[in-house]
Amino acid sequence: MLTIREIKQRTESFFAEKGVPNPKLDADLLIAHSLGIKRLEIYLEMERPLTEPELNKLRPLVQRRAKREPLQYITGSVEFAGMELRVDARALIPRPETEEFFELVCHKMSKLPESILDLGTGTGALAIALASKFPIAAVNAVDLSPEALSLAKENAETTGFEERINFFESSWYESIPEDEQYDLIIANPPYLTEKEMTTAEPEVGTYEPHIALVSGFDGLKDLRIIITEAPEYLRPGGILALETGISQKAELNQLAKSAGFTGECLQDLRGHTRFYFCK
Repeated sequence: MLTIREIKQRTESFFAEKGVPNPKLDADLLIAHSLGIKRLEIYLEMERPLTEPELNKLRPLVQRRAKREPLQYITGSVEFAGMELRVDARALIPRPETEEFFELVCHKMSKLPESILDLGTGTGALAIALASKFPIAAVNAVDLSPEALSLAKENAETTGFEERINFFESSWYESIPEDEQYDLIIANPPYLTEKEMTTAEPEVGTYEPHIALVSGFDGLKDLRIIITEAPEYLRPGGILALETGISQKAELNQLAKSAGFTGECLQDLRGHTRFYFCK
């Protein structure tokens, strides 16, 4: 019988051969997930032999990761803003940068918002986190994908926010009544170009939904719509908050100016100009 140590070493080597970016971490996380234990416990039980049923549970997970399927899709969950959310191929995986974005948005709000619109909600991560942060706010969340909406609703239910968030299918503002206005409109829309997608890692290019990633030849198709139409739906003093591409600052400044906004581009923790705010 093979021990956890031996399986860990073999899995790490296999992942390295297949080009998996973080072979050691991913091996640890998959072994822990398959055994139903925490990662730290692996190191406390390194000489524990694994039974054949345990190996049979682990092997298909290892094969999936070796084919570069995202780890989060395999384990079925991701942590976001202190909450565990379900993730699968129905929606884009929430990134650490998006959690940075959420924290920055909360810091930027000079007063508690009473109404929030989350455009392109995906897993529902931002809508749920904002509903948790601002308990008096009415939150509407939209997505063009019915599959993504079903996942977002599941996450709202498991986190206890199903009564706080209204989810509905819409292409950006298309289904929003014209007389509705919001203190905060937030979006993490598609912003990659078709060219950028050709060089994306397999985890992104092969497995994550294309519709949530690519936005026309220049990556700005959806951001143009969101910024141009935002004045109709943003209350005076409200904020439009966007997660964007890291090289789109000049174009975003022009779009914001044309829409009558004052725009501000802020950096993420790695120094990339990723977040854009309009007032």
